[in-house]
This record gives sequence, C-alpha cells and structure tokens, in this order.
Amino acid sequence: MAGHHEHGRNGTHDERAAAAMFEPAGWDERYAGQERFWSGEPNPQLVAVAGELAPGTALDVGCGEGGDVVWLAGRGWRVTGADFSAEGLARAARHVERAGVADRVDWWRTDARTFDADGRSYDLVTSHYLHAPDGGMVGVTRRLAAAVAPGGLLLVVGHAPSPVFTRLSESHRKAMFLAAELLPGLPDDFEPVVVEQRVRTLKRDDGPVEAEDSVLLARRTER
Repeated sequence: MAGHHEHGRNGTHDERAAAAMFEPAGWDERYAGQERFWSGEPNPQLVAVAGELAPGTALDVGCGEGGDVVWLAGRGWRVTGADFSAEGLARAARHVERAGVADRVDWWRTDARTFDADGRSYDLVTSHYLHAPDGGMVGVTRRLAAAVAPGGLLLVVGHAPSPVFTRLSESHRKAMFLAAELLPGLPDDFEPVVVEQRVRTLKRDDGPVEAEDSVLLARRTER
C-alpha cells in the first residue's frame, strides 16, 4: 500500500524497493529511519470537505504520522486512525499526544487491502494518497464504503497519473488512479458528490510542481 504523499524525492526507486512500499515492513523501516516524514499539515482536500462539517466520528485509513487525525480531533471529531504500519501508528500517537487531543483518538492497525469494518461505522471515512497495486483501489474503496454510516461521507484522495512522477517506479505509477476509476467500488446506496481531479502544488527540492489530486467524495443515503 504505497503512501500518503509523493515518493522518490532523491532518485528513482528500483522495483524491489518500490514493492516494499506496498507492504507494512517497508513503511515500518521508512518511519523508523527518519525523524519526520511528512509535513504534519492536514491534507487540503480533507480541509476543503470536513472544514464545513459538524464534528462527528471519523475513520482515517492510511493515517501515517497522523496529520489529518490531529486536525480532525482538534476540530472536535472523535477519530480512529488506521494504518498497517506499527511504527507509523506509534509516531502518530506521539503527535496526537503533543497536540493535546489524545482523548478523542483511537488507533486501529489494519491493512486497507483486507480491511473489514466488522460492524463499525463512522460519519466520515477518509483516505489520502493510499495506493494499492494493480488497480486495487476499487476494492479498497468498496471496503472503506462499508464503514460509512447512513448519511455519512466517504472521501478517497490519491495521485492522478502525471508526468511529474517520472522519477517513481512503474509499479507506483500504475497504482495511481483517476477519481472516476473508483466509481465501480461504490455500493448502490452511495451517491457521488465530487468525482474530479484537482490541481495541487507539490514541494520539491528543485522547486514546486503542479500535479493533480484525484478526489472521490460520496454520500451514503439514509436508510
């Protein structure tokens, strides 16, 4: 399950290294080797969607170091942060503690490829820059949708294929998707609200570049 933001900043991954980025051990090693991997800022598409919502319960799958979890909890949401990396969850828990919102946060170690809501439901289920290999995000979308409460929202955001990602491995580029490609993963009781690509500026060592976020926002109908 490759990651929460862009990879390959310092050169091209070989395929073996790239394959490790779809597995928990690869992320455990990655998080353990660096003091802070991501910016800690909430993802912009989450802010755009949830900034207008009354707080409720939220599930963030692929939460990484917890930037979105901290932001949601700080706005009054009861948040469950889920990730398949134990090291990532430990790091996220430290960030939540420092932000003073630990009383509103729970943790769940799970792999989105085999995720099972198991009867749990949330007002908002969100996932950012989580890329399953070989078109697997349609199945991930279906699994995430099962965790959305009636009337609740599903927000899935990923990288759209783009020439700016040429330094990534082929397997990572193939894991990227357009928002419309996820629509087959929506159950019948979901209504799409946003299905589009949105331009986002990526910060790189050699200067900013523009890429596109694929954004799928869908609402589960009230029963």
